[in-house]
Amino acid sequence: MPEEEAGGGSWSPQGVPYRDLPHIVSADGLHLFCRYWEPEAPPRALVFIAHGAGEHCGMYTDVAHTLVQKGLYVFAHDHVGHGQSEGERMNIKNFQIYIRDALQHIDLIRARHPSLPVFILGHSMGGAISILAACERPQDFVGVVLIGPLIQMNPESATPFKVFLAKVLSHMIPSLTLGAIDPKSVSRDPKQVEAYEADELNYHGGMRVSFGMQLMTAANRIERELPNITWPFYILHGDADKLCDIGGSHLMFNQAKSTDKKLKVYEGAYHALHHDLPETAESVLQEVSSWIVERLPAPSGP
Repeated sequence: MPEEEAGGGSWSPQGVPYRDLPHIVSADGLHLFCRYWEPEAPPRALVFIAHGAGEHCGMYTDVAHTLVQKGLYVFAHDHVGHGQSEGERMNIKNFQIYIRDALQHIDLIRARHPSLPVFILGHSMGGAISILAACERPQDFVGVVLIGPLIQMNPESATPFKVFLAKVLSHMIPSLTLGAIDPKSVSRDPKQVEAYEADELNYHGGMRVSFGMQLMTAANRIERELPNITWPFYILHGDADKLCDIGGSHLMFNQAKSTDKKLKVYEGAYHALHHDLPETAESVLQEVSSWIVERLPAPSGP
């Protein structure tokens, strides 16, 4: 398991020494908990997963197992301030830190597998991280998969007045908390909602206004980048998603210059498509794995 140091005397928020956990150390010296899913045979490609706001990378075990069965090496970490990683919970000074940490982890694994193509898969806020990472290093990625990505702020929650108010409050009371994520908005499957609520590694508190401003900044950056995007991507989005506006996915699909791009809309589906009703989740896993495999170089040899 890749580690950049033994973990020293640092302990996870759950009280486990990092020397006992797979982890990397960020440029800020923070320990980030990692997960690795390796195929039995030599891997055909690398897939980095960027999870969403308030959750953790353990939520992607089903996605990872599906990809591993296709011979892909899948890896992820809990973003700073999330899950089993260090950092203040759900608070960050600059959204760029998430992107920097993702690229650092990708570089670390790619150095061990220099000949393999790299894909990035992001959900929700992880979608924004994936898009901006690929914009920063377009030559590094063979393709980008986005599930219910954060591309554009919801027009209802980001009216000009609310944006103005958020800017004022972020300067005056940055720690002021807004509403928490409603678990019932995550999935139509009651079992998945229950699992989300019961998962102690998920953040169940309110979102700080300062964190909301960082998400808004990321969305603004993405909107400026859209006309410059030429890399292959596949967006999957539920049209009943109340957390990340599907309008952003349509905007990206229409504005990006990519010749290899696809948008699949799931009618009536909620935010976390990979945890939605079983038939939706199954379709999403099949779509994502097929799309990636279709973009792998042909196997060499007889």
